[in-house]
Amino acid sequence: MAKVAINELGGFTDVIKLDFNDLIAIGNGGSRVIAKLPAHSAVELAAVANTVDIAGSSSLVIDVGTTGADPDEFIDALDVDAMTVPVFNTGDQFTSGYSKAVKAVASDTDVLVKVTDSAIASLTAGEIVIALRIIELAKFA
Repeated sequence: MAKVAINELGGFTDVIKLDFNDLIAIGNGGSRVIAKLPAHSAVELAAVANTVDIAGSSSLVIDVGTTGADPDEFIDALDVDAMTVPVFNTGDQFTSGYSKAVKAVASDTDVLVKVTDSAIASLTAGEIVIALRIIELAKFA
């Protein structure tokens, strides 16, 4: 996970790259912390791009959010290996696209990616990029 430098912003504050080795390490049904929502913040934009085609499986699904058992507030049940274009704001909290920030938090909160793929150990290639735009109001206090 990485904070994006000011000259790299491009609309996102956090960009996470996961290659096939990272996905194998997370495992089927596993989760990994990929970012942190600081106290008094919210997510305005969430996106996923399949930047290197997934090889070795045809059933890679991810969720991105903050709820441990089902982290799908930002991206929900995304079939990554079937993607042909980036996907934005498909999570349960996004009910009206870009019109509002979601998942406002009062204290530091982990953002998780959850991987579901019964053939995850068979991956031989692939990379996904997950990007978030986090609005941090406390930095203005």
